[in-house]
Amino acid sequence: MTLENLFQRYEALAQKADASFHRMETDYGECIACGIQCSDCCHALFGLFLVEAAYMQEHFRKLPAGERQAALLRADKADRDLKKVEVKLELHSRDPQMRASILARERVMCPLLDERQGCVLYPWRPITCRVYGIPTMVHGKARVCPLAAFKPEETYPVFDLDGVYKALYQLSREILVERGAKETEKASLLISVSKALKTPAEGILSGNFG
Repeated sequence: MTLENLFQRYEALAQKADASFHRMETDYGECIACGIQCSDCCHALFGLFLVEAAYMQEHFRKLPAGERQAALLRADKADRDLKKVEVKLELHSRDPQMRASILARERVMCPLLDERQGCVLYPWRPITCRVYGIPTMVHGKARVCPLAAFKPEETYPVFDLDGVYKALYQLSREILVERGAKETEKASLLISVSKALKTPAEGILSGNFG
C-alpha cells in the first residue's frame, strides 16, 4: 500500500464530509452560520490523526516560503497557548467532566488562520473543519457550532464524525505498518495542527512526533 494510495483514501473521506455539508446547506442553509471570514472553528481545540497530519504537511511544504514562515510563527504562539490549556487540564486530571468542559470552552487560534481571517490550507483543511458548521456525532453525542441556528427541539441529519475518526485511525495505523514503525499504537494519538506544521514529514510518517 503506497502513501499516495492512503492519501487518496483520506481524500475520499474528505469528499464525503464536503458532500454532507453541501447537502445540509441545500436543506438547512438558514441554520448554518458559516461564511467568508467566519473563524469560530479556527479557534476550537481538536487534534489530527497521523494520516491527516501527514497529508497537511505534504501540502504545507508546497506553500510559498513567506506563508510557511508566518504560519510557523503563529504555530509557536499556538503551542504556548496550548501549554496554558494543558496546565488547566492537569489541575483537573481526575475530573473527566471538568476536562471536557475546559476543552469545549478554551480558544486557541489555529496557525493556518492568516491576518485576513483566511485559511492558508483551505482546500486541504482537516475533516473536522469541513463539517464544523453542521450537526456532528462526536463521542456518541450530537454537537453543533454554537453560532448555528439549529433548534434543540428539531431533528436534523447528523454527520457521523465518530465513524470518520475510526477510519482515520485505521489509515494512520496502515501508515505506521507501511513505514515499519514498531509502536503502531501511536495511530490513536492526536497531533495539534501546530505540531503537524513543525514536524518533518518523515517524523510524522514514522510516528516520531513527540
